[in-house]
Amino acid sequence: MRTDPEGHGPVRYGPPLPDDGLPVLPELTAVLAAAAARPRAEPVGGGTPLLEAACDYADRRGLPAEPDHVAAAPGAPALLLALTAALGGDVLVPRPCAAWWAPYARLLGRPVFHVATPAECGGVPDPYALLETVRRVRAEGGDPRLLVLSVADDPTATVAPPEVLHETVEAAASEGLHLVSDETWRDTVHAPHETVWLSPAEMLPDRVTVVTDLAGSLLPTGWPAAFARFPANGDGNGLHARVLDILTALGARIAAPVAAAAAHALTEPEPVTAHRAAVGHLHARVAAAAHAAVVGAGALSRPPRAGRHLYVDLGPLRPALTARGVGDAQDLEDFLTARLGMPAPGGHRFGDDLGALRVRLSTGPLLGGSDAERAECLTAPAPLELPHVQRALNTLGSVFDDLRDDAQRWEPPR
Repeated sequence: MRTDPEGHGPVRYGPPLPDDGLPVLPELTAVLAAAAARPRAEPVGGGTPLLEAACDYADRRGLPAEPDHVAAAPGAPALLLALTAALGGDVLVPRPCAAWWAPYARLLGRPVFHVATPAECGGVPDPYALLETVRRVRAEGGDPRLLVLSVADDPTATVAPPEVLHETVEAAASEGLHLVSDETWRDTVHAPHETVWLSPAEMLPDRVTVVTDLAGSLLPTGWPAAFARFPANGDGNGLHARVLDILTALGARIAAPVAAAAAHALTEPEPVTAHRAAVGHLHARVAAAAHAAVVGAGALSRPPRAGRHLYVDLGPLRPALTARGVGDAQDLEDFLTARLGMPAPGGHRFGDDLGALRVRLSTGPLLGGSDAERAECLTAPAPLELPHVQRALNTLGSVFDDLRDDAQRWEPPR
């Protein structure tokens, strides 16, 4: 029986972005500390150095931008709230989706409609399901205007293939939707030289706003900073202006020391890029090991291709979980969080069905319990062989293996 329901609300308990679990790069700490003595506040929407750095960052990724088509804010949630308010209408998101997408629409009183994803990936709605949902919503008197998607996805850790993305973007364009492409995890792709990345903004430049939270790969999650790149047309100009108005009303400005660190990180000097590559490689290895453990125990999970997490379906282990009193995703969240000693938010936090036994597992907690242990993971030639990482992975494997063994005992004889 649950005795402490506090904290399980859909808005108050939104799982944070998966943390990398590692100490902050000293170069960024030095930049932030040097800027801490400056008394002047950062302008709403970001100052010139930050906006120019964001434009250069986007340009290096094939998305040219000018400062008057970019806005910065203290984290991507503030930008999505402002975009949702500025665009109006109903909101469409894939199922599952990042935990922070839907609450902002609900806060504004906007209906949110979840759309099934294709078998290949999460983060992007199935094009046929998208068309059917839009037409059904309109037939019922709704007004769908905004589709939020992510090529490199939280929570599923997948990367949408270009052909799937192209079909979805075409479907969205045919229905006149505006797209917000959450590209927070773009620079965390595990095999960047083997993965074809395509942004929706390259396919539909006039109707896509790109949002990038720097907590994905450049800044620690405790230093909130993000930017949005708007279409370079009249509609984009108007949307940019309305978003700045809303950010002003919210007082949503980046702290000046964080803005300085963000501008520095966005220029991608060698220490920053080297650190990002090392962190990405480390989490890719740990994610692959965690994936092997859960799949080996009979759970289902797409191979993680980006980020610091994986999404696991324990449906095949339901008999063992039922015997332990686990009947839905909330029960599963409580059970695994206690057994693993690490957060294991249930799929219902990401808009998935409550009855489905799915969780998002992060790799950060598997790197150790102290800053020294986690820092050692970055420099060790074989981080998976470090004792504290082995212990964490063994615990994960043991919990899932126990469930597999119990599920097999509960299977009816054939």
